[in-house]
Amino acid sequence: MNILIRKFYYGDIPEDSGGSNELKDSSKASPKGGGLEGATDWPLWEIFIRSKQGLDHKHAGSLHATDAQMAIENARDVYTRRMEGVSIWVVESKYIHASNPDEAAQLYEPANDKIYRHPTFYDLPDEVGHMLQP
Repeated sequence: MNILIRKFYYGDIPEDSGGSNELKDSSKASPKGGGLEGATDWPLWEIFIRSKQGLDHKHAGSLHATDAQMAIENARDVYTRRMEGVSIWVVESKYIHASNPDEAAQLYEPANDKIYRHPTFYDLPDEVGHMLQP
């Protein structure tokens, strides 16, 4: 009696046609030998990790995954191998919008007109000793 046991990881199970339990020839299923021939077509996910309760999430990196659940599982395996995190956020990269650094001057210029937001021109009395002056 021959028993074939193969371990597959999430996302690299070869296609099975016809409903049988027999696998296709592995040389056809994975030309690169890893079973991830379509991985470059998977969406890119940005990974954010919170290291401790009460702290903010920090960007840890990016990875490709088929869906959010797979991205969380892969992020756990890649970015929190030594128990560094208590929370993982994953965001598909196409949903992140950022300002253009070349347009920073016109984006932040209106804040310079509002000097009342930075009250550095007030003179503090000597009796107020616990406040720091710039």
